[in-house]
Amino acid sequence: MIGFRNASKDRTRSRVRRLARAGLVLPLAAGTLLAGGVGASAAGSGRGPTAVVSLGDSYISGEAGRWKGNSLTNTGSRNATDRAWVSGSAYDPGKVYGTTAGGCHRSDSAEVRSAGPIADVAVNLACSGATSQNVFRASNGGVSFKGEAPQADRLAAVAADHDVKVIALSIGGNDLGFADIITACAYDFVLWGSYCHDDQQYGVDQRIDRVTADVGKSVDEVRAVMRAAGYTDASYRIVLQSYPSPIPRGAENRYPQSDWSRVNTGGCPFWNRDSDWARDSLVPQIAGRIKAVAAAKGVQFLDLRDMLQGREVCARASKHVSPAVPASARTSEWARWIDSSETQGPVQESMHPNHFGQLAAGRCLALVTAQPAGSGFSCKNTAGADETGMYLTPAP
Repeated sequence: MIGFRNASKDRTRSRVRRLARAGLVLPLAAGTLLAGGVGASAAGSGRGPTAVVSLGDSYISGEAGRWKGNSLTNTGSRNATDRAWVSGSAYDPGKVYGTTAGGCHRSDSAEVRSAGPIADVAVNLACSGATSQNVFRASNGGVSFKGEAPQADRLAAVAADHDVKVIALSIGGNDLGFADIITACAYDFVLWGSYCHDDQQYGVDQRIDRVTADVGKSVDEVRAVMRAAGYTDASYRIVLQSYPSPIPRGAENRYPQSDWSRVNTGGCPFWNRDSDWARDSLVPQIAGRIKAVAAAKGVQFLDLRDMLQGREVCARASKHVSPAVPASARTSEWARWIDSSETQGPVQESMHPNHFGQLAAGRCLALVTAQPAGSGFSCKNTAGADETGMYLTPAP
């Protein structure tokens, strides 16, 4: 069973509380790619192979990369959606997340590892649950996380041993409290029959200036590390990206809000009005702030707000995987549903791009790095296509 499937309301309450206690680690993590590179206007200072590096949180670390769509089948391979399946009822998340299983969740299909021949080597330093403080250098307020030094300090070692060409950064979601927002909205659907968007918007407005400043400081910290390593700003690029919406607009949800199917079957316990707020207000608000930081800091902006359009959890245009409907990037959901009872993996994977979504994000990174370094673009999918159908439009 997923979510609160066939549960009484009392059991539903306990499972939502479990979701809240687990923190629903949301926004949002190294491997080798094919040879190739990104055109830069000057040579980098580092020696060794060229590298693309990811920094930040779960939306770039590879959280939920274990899953190829969502299936109501809880046994075996879960209709071939579970990439961690070994045999029988045995599962090994390390097949996907390596040694970071249960921690940073750096998947084998994370964005920098799915982007193709951007550089010789892909180094994933992002970590699920990270905030801006986990990116800053320790000497400037940075904090270690999950047993690892701050990401900017780890970047210094990579910059010394490689010729870094691209640094992709996704940060700010955890600073803003995405996990708390999702939990509150799920509570309001399942327990209280009320909306979350009004209270949550107030909280976002109270925090957004501080979050924006910390995103900007994260960029400054990356610049400082690279300059200290002997790089000029023109010798590499920083791609600062926004977040996609994991849930669709209310009218695009395939389950009615008048019964429990959004919880019991779909794994998307949100009212229409709250879904519309998240999709058309919250996600664009965050994207607008991140775009402004990118412009102010002279880095490239990658807008992902529409990346999952039609592929979100419960989206009418996508389907659950079943014996009759195989897992496919062309038909399956590209984000992980809320499985608060953890019948299929840990709850921290909820509401993140899954394996298909990460392949799409990698394609977006490849496309945007083929454009001028100071440009900004939105990345969108083509309905009915796989990740090869991703395309760019000017950022709004």
